[in-house]
Amino acid sequence: MFTGIITDIGTVVALAQEGDLRARIKTGYATDRIDMGASIASDGVCLTVVGLGPDWYEVQISAETVDKTNIGHNGWHVGKRVNLERALKVGDELGGHIVSGHVDGVAEVVAMADEGDSTRVTLRAPKALARFIAPKGSVALNGTSLTVNEVDGCDFGINFIPHTKEATTWGDVALGDRVNLEIDTLARYVARLGEMS
Repeated sequence: MFTGIITDIGTVVALAQEGDLRARIKTGYATDRIDMGASIASDGVCLTVVGLGPDWYEVQISAETVDKTNIGHNGWHVGKRVNLERALKVGDELGGHIVSGHVDGVAEVVAMADEGDSTRVTLRAPKALARFIAPKGSVALNGTSLTVNEVDGCDFGINFIPHTKEATTWGDVALGDRVNLEIDTLARYVARLGEMS
């Protein structure tokens, strides 16, 4: 489990197709404190550490994950910056919201506008996921816990303050970007309960 509070920005430094896709990600984390088999959310995708070096970790990414996330849609490439978060430990502060690292789909950036020092970004969710997104609710986008400002059909708006743009990869956002979307777990269960009643 994660919180959606990004604690490092990593860089993809190597990719190899070995049955599954293998990615090496350079990180500022102290890798001597990362266990083999640990989970690290990389752009919101919960991935298992299968290799470690002095300033990098490696993960294997299944074809299913490549297909369902922006790893395949956007195409991770050498040099791509990715938001990182290590898994929660008992006693850690829950500063964002509960995030599983299981991406539900890919949203697309369809509009951007500066508002003061902040940037308002409009994203388009897949139709099947749009019903789970509510104004003032939470979503995880590329692993970042964010509050939804408004919803209009499949489109929803997020406001990025300067701190978020500096502490995550959201300062690099551009029109047409495809981003990993994880809906709020609570919204998923509320919708399921509604279906059953």
